[in-house]
Amino acid sequence: MANVKFILFSIITLAIIGLVGYWAVLSIEPGDIHATRQKEKALEEENQTLKDQVLKLQDQLAAIQPPAPTPTPVVAPTPAPAPTPSPTPAKTTTTYKYQSLINDLQKLITDKVVMKEKSQGTRVGTLQTFFNIYNKTSNKVDNDFGKSTTANVIAFQKAVGLKADGQTGPTTYQKMIDWLKKQG
Repeated sequence: MANVKFILFSIITLAIIGLVGYWAVLSIEPGDIHATRQKEKALEEENQTLKDQVLKLQDQLAAIQPPAPTPTPVVAPTPAPAPTPSPTPAKTTTTYKYQSLINDLQKLITDKVVMKEKSQGTRVGTLQTFFNIYNKTSNKVDNDFGKSTTANVIAFQKAVGLKADGQTGPTTYQKMIDWLKKQG
């Protein structure tokens, strides 16, 4: 019987020691975390102290400053009414449905850009965007002046009465702008 009591006591003691050890391992925090928490606590206390000092100084400043003078109203003499100018006609600027594309094409005219097959870049994309609208298609705008773009240019130039050479320049761009403006 004494053996059983000893074994039971040993098991309970080991269980308690195990639980205390487990709790100790879980509650121990690394030194850097502990230091960081201590710094946070110190900074929070310092912040609160500074807030209190600011409030105290604001109260002292308010006590020192004289009250702001109340402004006295100044009555200005009423001037004679100015003659009304004759109405000038307002300048109206028309914004079109495809205004951004028109602006891009106008920039090509301003920059005197000439493009032909094998040209590349976003300027070619401007043409391809125009032809998607003109032909009512949704072809990929790949910024590459290839065979299909050349065919579109030639067909457009024929349709508007230009020399159908497949190259685009200021005259072709202007015809494109004119066509877009007619669309609204």
